[in-house]
Amino acid sequence: MISKNIEEKFRLITDYWKPGIVAELNGQLVKLAKLKGAFVWHSHAHEDELFYVHKGTLYMEFRDKTEVVHPGEILVVPKGVEHNPYTRDDEEVWVMLFEPAATLHTGEVTHEKTDNNQQWI
Repeated sequence: MISKNIEEKFRLITDYWKPGIVAELNGQLVKLAKLKGAFVWHSHAHEDELFYVHKGTLYMEFRDKTEVVHPGEILVVPKGVEHNPYTRDDEEVWVMLFEPAATLHTGEVTHEKTDNNQQWI
């Protein structure tokens, strides 16, 4: 058991949309990511995802609406639901993700931003 400073871990992240793993518990990974701009429409057939916004404002687009997630807020995307996270106005957004270890970055979608080889930081 070692405590981790989240601010220090965020400083280690240099690429947008490339999560780094900071913890594991009960088959779940805790990941940090810096987001900027648009991502890609995707879903996860068997896994829910929890997004905790640490810094900035995250926009989560769904087929029927867009949710706005502010610092200190969370959003759970249920399994099987198509979603597309993005940021506005060139803002850098810092998020913490909680998801099962088997979760593929962009689900069944393959895209230039797909990163299924996430590393511990």
